[in-house]
Amino acid sequence: MDKYRYDNRSGQWGKRSATKLRGARQLAGIPKRLIFMTVAAMSAFVTQFVLQHSNRAPEIHLSSQISHSPGLTTGVASVIDGDTIEIHGQRIRFNGIDAPESRQLCKNASGADYPCGQGSARALDAFLAASRPIDCTFVAWDRYQRFVGDCRRADGASVAAWMVERGQAVDWPRYSHGAYAAQQATAEAAKVGLWAGMFQAPWEWRGAHAQGPAASSRPLDIISRPQVAQSYSCQPRRTCSQISSCDEAQWYLQNCSWGRKLDRDGDGQACETLC
Repeated sequence: MDKYRYDNRSGQWGKRSATKLRGARQLAGIPKRLIFMTVAAMSAFVTQFVLQHSNRAPEIHLSSQISHSPGLTTGVASVIDGDTIEIHGQRIRFNGIDAPESRQLCKNASGADYPCGQGSARALDAFLAASRPIDCTFVAWDRYQRFVGDCRRADGASVAAWMVERGQAVDWPRYSHGAYAAQQATAEAAKVGLWAGMFQAPWEWRGAHAQGPAASSRPLDIISRPQVAQSYSCQPRRTCSQISSCDEAQWYLQNCSWGRKLDRDGDGQACETLC
């Protein structure tokens, strides 16, 4: 059945089908609140979908940064101390070994003190100079954000293994899990390097100096006997540029009223550029 309606735009009467009329009436019968809720729900769904997908890119990017590792670093090395070198401005700590600190004293076969840390650094420098460049394979970042790696000379000789076998460094079981135990046994039997006299484990020497005089009262993990500690003083006041080692900076942090100024980020490590 058709009905007529007046079209205001054309000024004429026209037919309107019963089907269209029924559709209009049905649409008019739907509550406006229901229509509004349906549209709102669809908008919320679309918004959530867009946000979820737009957030994925930053997450992936952040994950790639956190898991990034430098891989292989190659170049001519500058020696920092007996277990740390620098290549292209990157400090690299040898994995699994520990060498005496620059200020550390040991006793030779005659019982006299000598700067074993400096001797270890000189031995490393001579060894590296014989076959350049040096290749270092990344293992991990340490807590000071230093590159920890396994390094070899151009001729393939392992730097860490050579240092331990020549008695210029020791196996550090905490990190090596005994990887250089055989080389250390060889050095100890031959009484070469550190093993010719008496010395304190480098990690214990650092711990004693970082905690100040009170540290001498606690048990130490001694390889032979504890050595005479390097003495520091809170006077005069110093800045990081006037301090020569990580151990010295840490001593000031623990023992001097002004020491906190050496730890700008408050992480408990003073003058991190020295460490």
